[in-house]
Amino acid sequence: MVSRPFIMTESNNIPAGPFTIQHLKSMIERANKFVLTTHVNPDGDGLGSELALADGLRQMGKDVMIINHSATPSNYQWMDVNDKILRFLPEQHRDHILHAELILILDTNQPDRLRSLELFVKQSNAAKIVIDHHLDPDPFADHYIIDDEATSTGEIVYRILRELPISFTAEIATSLYAAIMTDTGSFKYPRTDPEIHRIAAHLLECGADPTQIYVNIYEQWTPGRMHLLGEVLDSMKTTYDGKLAYVVCTQKMFQETGTTEVETDNFTTYPMSIHGVSVGILFNELQNGVKISFRSKGNIPINRLASEFGGGGHLNAAGARLFDSSLNEIVETVVQKAEKYVMMNKGTKP
Repeated sequence: MVSRPFIMTESNNIPAGPFTIQHLKSMIERANKFVLTTHVNPDGDGLGSELALADGLRQMGKDVMIINHSATPSNYQWMDVNDKILRFLPEQHRDHILHAELILILDTNQPDRLRSLELFVKQSNAAKIVIDHHLDPDPFADHYIIDDEATSTGEIVYRILRELPISFTAEIATSLYAAIMTDTGSFKYPRTDPEIHRIAAHLLECGADPTQIYVNIYEQWTPGRMHLLGEVLDSMKTTYDGKLAYVVCTQKMFQETGTTEVETDNFTTYPMSIHGVSVGILFNELQNGVKISFRSKGNIPINRLASEFGGGGHLNAAGARLFDSSLNEIVETVVQKAEKYVMMNKGTKP
């Protein structure tokens, strides 16, 4: 298998050169107590990456705990039939974090996205290693393995596991396939290339069932979520000659349908499905603010629009969270600022 080279950030502790998978392998071999975690409201990439890496480490005889701030969303609970993922309770899990030897932070490079774990992760004497495919990391960890050209964190974890003395079990293959499938939009997003299909083929050979994984994640909706989607589609608006489409989820919608923000996962697909749309935005009203998900097509750098609101991400997929502002004000401001990106000609910078 031909591997594309990684783009690594430099380690805080090794300024002379990048922190590589070989450095990480050496640290893994020396350590015994591990804690793995991911971002608030975890998605398929974060969860699949955690589970696959944890299974690999356990094959090596390591003591591993997966501890997350949020509960695992219902459409991903099938991945964790043995309840390996713990929801953080300070009185039960604080000491495990403080006394770990390695803390591996997956699919996020911003400590505030760890929420209730943030303080204890920062206080821990463990070496902290970020494994992620998003740019602009916060300088809180000791080492970073970041490849912003990767389709997913699952792809990076796959490459890490290939270097470790472990077997690719059906469980590992399933977790990694779920991670990669969800973050590639079922293998249709721009970074999908022949290499990621070769990786997917290897995972199928190791026992991943693509049909069942897709069904488990995308075809097990609750009636409430289906009703929420109906409300969201009814809220859809287009502007700028049909080049931008956006939808809004309000707290009232969540309450009336018995759903939460987590169940809007993948809702950005719908505004982006309209003919002629090049930018799609999903606004989620939270109890303490607004979460915005941005998507774009072609060369429109939607991550730069997200950065205007304190967020970030990739060229065609990004996000931001805003606080202490009304939903209507945020929608109006974001849509206004989106105009210069929507109207960009190919190769023109705003």
